[in-house]
Formats: sequence, C-alpha cells, structure tokens
Amino acid sequence: MSAAMNTTAARFALAARLGMAGMLLAVAGVALGQSSDPVPRMADGHPDLSGVWWGGGDVGGPGFRVGGPAGDGPPPASFTDLYQPWAAEHAATLSDKDDPTLQCVSTAFGTLNVRMYDVGALGQIVATPDLVVMLSETFHGYQLIPTDGRSHRDFLPPSHRGDAVGHWEGDTFVVEVENFTDDTWIWAEGRVSFHSDAMRVVERYQRVDSDTLVIDAMVYDPEVLTEPWTVPTQTLELAPYDMLMPLICSGVETQALMDAASELAN
Repeated sequence: MSAAMNTTAARFALAARLGMAGMLLAVAGVALGQSSDPVPRMADGHPDLSGVWWGGGDVGGPGFRVGGPAGDGPPPASFTDLYQPWAAEHAATLSDKDDPTLQCVSTAFGTLNVRMYDVGALGQIVATPDLVVMLSETFHGYQLIPTDGRSHRDFLPPSHRGDAVGHWEGDTFVVEVENFTDDTWIWAEGRVSFHSDAMRVVERYQRVDSDTLVIDAMVYDPEVLTEPWTVPTQTLELAPYDMLMPLICSGVETQALMDAASELAN
C-alpha cells in the first residue's frame, strides 16, 4: 500500500473517531442536564414562570395587542353578558363615577382580562418551588400563591384580590382564588362589572417556550352569573425588562377623573 493511501486511511479513521467522540459528548451533555427543552425549569423540574410578561408592548405603543384570540366569528361572551336579570338591572344603575379604581381600589380580575395586570398592561412573576408571587404595577398589587399543598386560609378576612393557592398538573400551573370582597369590579375604566363575594377564579398557566406564557381562566359567581365565564385565552410575551415600574395611586391623582365622571353622570 502506498504512503498516500496510508495517509488517506488514517484521516478517515481519525474523522470517524472524532465523530464518535462528538456524539458521546452530546449524549454526556444531555445526561449532565444540558437539556434542549426550550422551557426554563426550576430546581424541582416544573416550568419556571418567572419574568415580566406583557402583550408585546405598552398600551397604545408599538407591538401592543390584547392577548385574546383573533378570528372572524362572534366575540366570546364577557362577564357582564352572563349577568342574571337582576344583576343586569343593577348594572344599569351604575356608571363611570362608581368605578372603584377611581378610589385606588384594585380590580378583582383585570381590565385586559389578565389578573396579574390588574389595571395595567404588564405583570411580573417570581417563582420558586414552594411559592409563586405575582406582581402588578398598579396599586402596589401582589398575589402570594403557595404551592406546598396547603388549603385556603379560612381565618383570613375577604380581600380585593382574594386568597390564592396553587398546584401543578404536569407542566400546567393551576391557581384557585376565592374569598373576595364584593366592592370591586372585574374591570376598570368605567366598565361596570360588579360581582359578589361568592366569586371564585381558577387560572391555568403554561409556559410553552422561553418567551411565551399562555393563560386560561374560568370565573364562577353563582350569585351574579347565569353560568361560569370562560375568559378568552391570553397569550403573553416575555417583556424586555427584569422588574416592574410602580405606578402610585393615592386618590389625589384621580380626583379630576372622579369629578369628570360625576359631571357626566349628572
């Protein structure tokens, strides 16, 4: 065999060895936890929901969109579409001036149908294996959601945002909220949407990839609604921020809005 042929055979053998070594390194990388899973995960293996989330932009700004589904069909029923007759009659007696958020009171749900937004257009999640915290820019809002299997705290008085507990169903984070006061609205900005203190909310969060969070929710209120409200599915994007900017509300800032709403009502 010539020297040239020996050299060529040696190169092929080396290439084969290097290729096999590369495959072994790749397998070892997966075994060591270098996963190709696009969803970031916490130490316990569940998806990490942490991040600042929005609909692609701030209200009225570039990229902003409402996170509900698009389509040519009829719009889905809203919370107030499902009012019992007495509730619809009562809602007709209310107007802008009665909006609790004018008094710096949070909503019970959220103006854009995302609870962690409250009155704003983005929210932040800080997740750990035992506790998930949801933060809102408006009214210093927050929700503490234990995930250690505890029950709702029956000794707590009712609150504007309710008492929440969470659990995992596979890769879906399920949040159950109850024990609301009855002096808030589902939405803000004059959209009459009162509820009762029997309201209960069930939310389902799925981080489908590193940049996308999908939220489904059901709202139950047998004292006010004819049937549970299915909230339109919300698809949020990871915002290019690492923390929220607090928006202060003391009542002084909203006095002009309250006066204007009262004048319109009269």
